[in-house]
Amino acid sequence: MSESDWELVVGLEVHVELATATKIFCGCRNQFGDEPNTNICPVCLGLPGSLPVLNHQAVELAMRIGLALNCHVEPSIFHRKNYFYPDMPKDYQVSQYDEPINLDGSLELPDGTTIGIERAHLEEDTGKSTHVGGGGRIHDAGYSLVDYNRAGVPLVEIVSRPDIRSAEHARAYVNELRAILLATGASDAKMEEGSMRVDANVSVHKPGDPYGTRCEIKNLNSTRSLGRAIEYEMRRQIDLLETGERIVQETRHWNEDDGRTHTLRSKEEAYDYRYFPEPDLVPIAPDAAWQAAVRTALPVLPAARRVRLAAACGVTPAEAGVVVERDLDGFVLDAIAAGGVPARLLVHAENNLADGAGQLDVGAFAALTTLEADGALTATQAKTVLGELVASGGDPAAIAAAKGFEAMDDSALAAVVDELIAANPEPFARFKEGDQKVTGFFVGQVMKATQGKADGKVVTRLLHERAAGS
Repeated sequence: MSESDWELVVGLEVHVELATATKIFCGCRNQFGDEPNTNICPVCLGLPGSLPVLNHQAVELAMRIGLALNCHVEPSIFHRKNYFYPDMPKDYQVSQYDEPINLDGSLELPDGTTIGIERAHLEEDTGKSTHVGGGGRIHDAGYSLVDYNRAGVPLVEIVSRPDIRSAEHARAYVNELRAILLATGASDAKMEEGSMRVDANVSVHKPGDPYGTRCEIKNLNSTRSLGRAIEYEMRRQIDLLETGERIVQETRHWNEDDGRTHTLRSKEEAYDYRYFPEPDLVPIAPDAAWQAAVRTALPVLPAARRVRLAAACGVTPAEAGVVVERDLDGFVLDAIAAGGVPARLLVHAENNLADGAGQLDVGAFAALTTLEADGALTATQAKTVLGELVASGGDPAAIAAAKGFEAMDDSALAAVVDELIAANPEPFARFKEGDQKVTGFFVGQVMKATQGKADGKVVTRLLHERAAGS
């Protein structure tokens, strides 16, 4: 059998630290990178006699995430999730269990695929352990250090439904979720700093059969690691099943160095955590007015921005994705309103403005694409002029004139094309036979002969005309 005989099933749990000034149940600073154990107090250390007070802003940011993910905001309560872990000072985590604040949402990927959101609930983060020696893993370490600055930082855990069927879609889901979090201002979503962490639940099964036993891969901190871990775990499970073995439900760790997942611990079930309602916190019941205010304050989200830009440029929402991701869609729409050519604006924003617009003026950007569309500048020349505009600003027509750029007469260009065809009969014969790779060769030679003044589209048209007439 091959991998194509199996179906991959993935559900993701994404833990997101909220962008509050203080922790979820106390007044300690919520700040990454401070000296260890400086942002702590009796509440976040779980000392006897301390009592939690819920952070209002954390609830509002959780609602913001839920509404952006099309969830229902529900009355909710906190529970104690009991387990021993060295960086959890209370030996339990305050989390939401069977009555979470956000339920039953969805997230649409740039390609139109919809992934269900089961829940997005509030909880507190743990501290951070640093294992010294042995490659940073606990079983080989000489000793461990614990920093409780992160203990009590507000988290929202976003749990997808098992709707993901490829590593590519898993990466796209995380990227889209991150874009939503940034757009709403709910989190800085910096995976490299741990404010966004991903757990992947992975299983395989034969299409038509019940879902297989899943394994959870913990704490993936980049989309690259996420994709590699899912692909490895899929192959591992398929290999086991095809040799007659069974999958053991467990929690696994991804090792970036050897490109493998490794057993971490047996998978816990809900009853292992002995959930019970947190007695020191009251229920959360956001009223309709509060929810409406949060919904009204939401910005236009990435999916809607892609649709808006796509409609203005005559492309699909997926084709508008890169420009929206770079936050250049508003700039492009303004340039369209200023008379720019939508297709060329989109191409330049996607390919030539990777580092942003810099000193580029909206009107100059629009004028540049008009020059290009009118044939006064080739695509290569327009790119050069655009580079000057981004670096220093100015007028595109004046920059083009200063560089000696001008449209090349079609008859003069035709003569150059004919000379190159005569000098390269074998490549031209391959072109006539349908070898489109040769097109690049001829376009490159024409550009070289004309010092970049030729229009590549016109060159291609002339080549096809010569091929048809010979």
